[in-house]
Amino acid sequence: MATVVIQKRKRKSGIKYAVRYKDPLTRKSNHYKTFLRMKDAQNAANNLRALLDSGKLPKTREKRFTPLRFREVASKLESQWQTKKNRGALKAKTMYDYIIWLNQLSTVLGNRLMCEIKKDEVEELIYGIADSSSNVNANKHLSTVKKVFKLGIKEHAILEDVTAEIVSLKEPERNTFLFPHELDNLVKATCITRAKFYMPAIIYLGAEHGASKQEILSLEWRDIQFENGDDGLIRLFRTKNEKERTECIMPRTKSALLEWKRHLKYKRHRQKITVMKSDHVVCRVDGTPIKCFNRAWWAALRAAGIKDFHFHDLRHTFCSNLLMAGGDLKDAKEMIGHSDIAMTDRYSHLSGLHKRNLQKQLSKYYENGHSS
Repeated sequence: MATVVIQKRKRKSGIKYAVRYKDPLTRKSNHYKTFLRMKDAQNAANNLRALLDSGKLPKTREKRFTPLRFREVASKLESQWQTKKNRGALKAKTMYDYIIWLNQLSTVLGNRLMCEIKKDEVEELIYGIADSSSNVNANKHLSTVKKVFKLGIKEHAILEDVTAEIVSLKEPERNTFLFPHELDNLVKATCITRAKFYMPAIIYLGAEHGASKQEILSLEWRDIQFENGDDGLIRLFRTKNEKERTECIMPRTKSALLEWKRHLKYKRHRQKITVMKSDHVVCRVDGTPIKCFNRAWWAALRAAGIKDFHFHDLRHTFCSNLLMAGGDLKDAKEMIGHSDIAMTDRYSHLSGLHKRNLQKQLSKYYENGHSS
C-alpha cells in the first residue's frame, strides 16, 4: 500500500492539513495538497492512496521558474564566496582560485540561459580542457560548474541539474621523483639562469623539506632561526590543511638561504633601499613578495635537461628519498605534513629499500657460504 500521511500544521491564519506521499519509485517524500479541514484532507489522502496503488502519480503544480543566464548565477555564487571569505569560512587563495575557474567558464557559457545548457555541452567543454591542459585542471572546472548548477536549482533558474551525473575524469597519480645526483644537476643548472641566486634555496626547500609552492612563497625570514645549535630551525605552514611544522634546517638548504640573504643585503646596500615592503624570503630587492616563480623553475629544468617534472614532484622527491634513506611511511607523513597516512601510502613500494644494506650483507653471506 502506498505511503500517504496527513500533517497537522499550526499557522497564524489557523490550523491546516498537508497531505504528503512517498514516490513509489524514488521513495522521496513529496507534498500533494494542503486543506483547511481534516475531513477534506482525509478524502484527498484516500483518493491519492488509491491512485498510487494503481501505479499512477498525481499531477502537481509546475515549479516556479526564473530564466537566468550562467553569468548571473555565477555572479551570485561569487558573492557567496566573498561572504564566506569575510567570515573566515573560506580561505582567500581558495576563493581566488574558484573565481579564476569561474571566469574561464563564463567566457564560454556566460551569456547562455542556464535552462538551455545541455549535459553533452558541459562534457564537451570539460573534455576540451582536459585535452588542452590536464585532467586535474578539467576536474577543477567541472567542480566549479557543478557549484553553479547547484545554485541554479536553488535560484529556480533550472528544473534539472544536468551536471549531477557527469563523473570526474581519472587523475593520474604522479610518483615522479629525482635521485640525489639528479637533484644536484638541477641545482647546478640554475647557475646559468637569471634566478641563480634564489632558485637553489627554493629547490632545496622543496626537495629537502617537502615544502609546497604556497609554503615557500609565504615563508618569512622570521620563520627561520639560523642560529639554533648546529642546525637551525625552519617553520612551515600549509594553508591547504592548516598544518604547521617546525624542522631542523638541512645543511644545503641553510647554505642556500644564507647565500640568498647575503645577496639581498648586498643589492639593497647598492640600491640604498632601507625600507622593506615585506619580510618574505622569496621577494624582489625591495621586499615585494614574488607571487609565482614558474618561469624560473622551467628555465632550470630546461638547463638541466629534465622533462615532464612538476615543482610538486619535489615533494615526491622528499618522501621517496626519505624512505630510501631509512625512514618509514609514518616519518614521511609527519615530516611532509600529510593529514592522512593514505596520502603517503603511494610511496609504500619504496618503504623496503632502506633495507638494501641488509640485503647486501645477506648476499655476501650466501656467496661466502657457497664458496666454502
